[in-house]
Parts: sequence; C-alpha cells; structure tokens
Amino acid sequence: MIRIPPPLQPVLQALGQHGRPRLVGGCVRDALLGRPAGDIDIEVGGLGFDELVGILKPFGATDVVGRSFGTVKLRRAGTLYDLSLPRRESKTGAGHRGFRIDADPTLSDAEAASRRDFTINAMAWDPLAEELIDPLGGQRDLQARCLRHVGAAFEEDPLRVLRAMQLAARLDFELATETAALCQKIAPHFRELPIERIWGEWNKWATLSIKPSRGLDVLKQTGWIAHFPEIAALVGVPQEPKWHPEGDVFTHTRHCLDALVVDPIWENADADRRRVLMFAVLSHDFGKPATTERVQKDGRWRWTSPRHAKVGLIPTASFLDRIGAPHRLAPIVEPLVQFHLSHRDSGDALPSDSQIRRLARKIAPATIADLVTLMRADANGRPPREDPTTLERLEFFAQRADALAVADAAPIPLVQGRHLIARGLKPGSDFAPILAAAYEAQLAGEFTDVTESSCWLDSHLKPTPN
Repeated sequence: MIRIPPPLQPVLQALGQHGRPRLVGGCVRDALLGRPAGDIDIEVGGLGFDELVGILKPFGATDVVGRSFGTVKLRRAGTLYDLSLPRRESKTGAGHRGFRIDADPTLSDAEAASRRDFTINAMAWDPLAEELIDPLGGQRDLQARCLRHVGAAFEEDPLRVLRAMQLAARLDFELATETAALCQKIAPHFRELPIERIWGEWNKWATLSIKPSRGLDVLKQTGWIAHFPEIAALVGVPQEPKWHPEGDVFTHTRHCLDALVVDPIWENADADRRRVLMFAVLSHDFGKPATTERVQKDGRWRWTSPRHAKVGLIPTASFLDRIGAPHRLAPIVEPLVQFHLSHRDSGDALPSDSQIRRLARKIAPATIADLVTLMRADANGRPPREDPTTLERLEFFAQRADALAVADAAPIPLVQGRHLIARGLKPGSDFAPILAAAYEAQLAGEFTDVTESSCWLDSHLKPTPN
C-alpha cells in the first residue's frame, strides 16, 4: 500500500469520479522498495485535457506547462504535483529529442506502461482501489533487483543507457543480459545526446548512488565505457598485489567508490559536496594508465605508477568536460586528485602543523576534510587488504586540521594590506613581498593570532641597523 499525502487525497477522489487516476513511475518503485518516495507523478486516463484542468482548479494554483503533451502542474499545500494524460510516443528523428508525443486519454494501463523505459518504472498504483497495476512484471524484477527494458522501443532513446547506469547505482541493481545486449546495439548513438542530458545522468550517479560501482559495471557491460575513455583506460592496468590485492585499477576504483558512499562524511553531505567527493574518487587514479610500469626494486620486479597523481590532472579535466560538468567543479576536484597521496609526504612521521597548513593552501578551493575523505576511500578500496596504520594517520590528519581551523578552508592571512597602511606604508609594489612573507610565516607557525601577527609585522618592518 502506498501512502497518499492527505492534501492529495481529495484531488484523487475528484479525479476518480470522472477518470482513472494512477500514481506512476519512480514514486511507485521507491514505495515498494521501502524508500522515501520523491516527487509524486499522476497519470489520469479517461479525461480530456480541458476536463483535467477544470477538475484541478478548485484545489490550487495550476500551471499548464505542456498542453500538447497533456501535462499540468498543481500546487497544493506547498507541494507541486505533476499530472498528465496517458501519451503515445513515435520516433521522428535522431537523438533524445526526436520524438512526437501525443496525449491519448483512451490508452489502457498496459498501453500507457509500454512507453516507459524499465519494467520497474512501468508499474502504477490505483489510489482509489489501492491496487498495484503491473502489466510488465515490474514487481518481479524489483524483487530480483534487476533492470530490464520494457520493449524494443527502448533503443529509440539512447539516453536510457545512461539512465540505466545511474539507476543501477542508485538502487544497487544489475542490468538484465538482454537489456545489456540492446544497449550495445545502440552504443553508436551516444553522439546524438545533448551534453546537458549526459550531465543530468552523471549528476544523479554522483549524488544519489548507494552502490556507485554498479554504474561503472553497466558502462562496461554495455560497451558504453568506450564513450568515457578516461574510465575505459583503467581496465586491465595492473597494480602491485602487495598493496592492491583486489586487482586492476578499474577494480580498485569500483571498491573506492563503494567505500566512499558508506563513509558518514558522504552520507551526511549535501549534493554539492557529494558531487565533488564522488568525482574526485572516480578520477583519483586517472593518471595510472600513462605512468604504470614494471621496475626492479629490492631484488624483485614490482608494478609502480610514479607521478600518477599529478599526471591524472589532464584526464580528470577532460572527463569532466566530456560529461558536461559545470565549470566550477574541476577547480575543486583537480587538487584533490593531485594531492591524494600527500599523507605520505612526511614518510613514517606524522605531518607537522606547518605541512597541514601549507597543504590547505595548496588544495584550495578544495578542503582538507574532503581530501581526507578521498584518502580514506582510497585506503578502504583494496579488499581484502586492511590498512589500519593509514586510517589512523588520516584520523590524526583530520583532527589536527580541525584543531588548526584549516579543515574546511585554507588559513585566512592575518596580515593584510590595511595593516601595512596603518603603519604608514603607501600601497604599491612593496606590499606583495611583505604580505607573501607574512603569510609564509603564518603557515610556518611563527604567529597564530592577530596579536602575534602584529608583533611579527613590527619586527619585520623594523629598519635593519647599518
């Protein structure tokens, strides 16, 4: 049984006197999975569009956003509901937008379901009879945790492959073998997709996944991984078994992503932070394909990837551009990739306060807190190997950064231009080296508050005796 919000109940009762209201799509799927239902979409058969709008008007503000598609929005008790008539779709051209959509209130429940993408999204709920309508076996596939396409028309919209990628990751589902085969068939049509729609699916993967490795598995299973060469290049790249018993770099990346989403930092993060962390973990070893080599060390041959963190910057940037990521994302993700091994910079010793402050400056606008989260996912992405020593070091790193007030931002310079002006200096070219020296002294720990910075500045500006 699906719970209907109380403000929506009288609307459905009124619609049921003249037509056939149905809850459809993701809200039905999620309710049956015991997950919080997101937006509630309602499809109403047996009514013309003007009849639908007329019935809705007494219940709140309506917005006719797609008369030709038979779609109207109703705002009631602060919530926006989408209502539509059943629709027929016919392919008219290439790409995701090459469809003709016609509202048809005479369609049966089975006919309306047949235009959807996956069987688990083709179920409907009759809110008046309190019955599940499942003409295509969606409940069976839901129980089997399987993504299966509805029918042959699936291949008319290549975006559905990327929808499978993010849905598999969001639900922890596998892709049906026959669906994977169909996706392989339409792989050449990737180029028809608008970049903004590609980003839309990747964004859902990055912010909503509970098993992100499932998404990468779908890309590999369908052959669509070839459209993302930075990820495809990870497949088969060897790693030293002593440190990476899990296998190649692709396998390691999968485990790291799954380790990230069970980290409390990620679970409690907002969408912006989740996005940064997920793409940083995905990209952190993009430099390994170009740097991995087998060398002799300590009398035996070993796999190593020198400089891979820095080399990974170019493929990280190209991948984010390829998927249409917002331009603000790369400047945050890239320093996390470049410095994801910086916890090793002090060797066996713990990092000093100065090192932590300087690192906070180097990675800005990324943060130490995000870098430690990436490092922790990297350390936990090597099953069955466990690395308590590294995890303890990262815990120290996080705690010390918090104590130094640099966990979430680089240190703010305590000495600024106004302090130089207050001492009688005139703004000019001499300011920059003084301010740079002051910031370096602050990072080194020579002063930690405004009072100490003032003393340092007085001493620094004191004339040198002849």
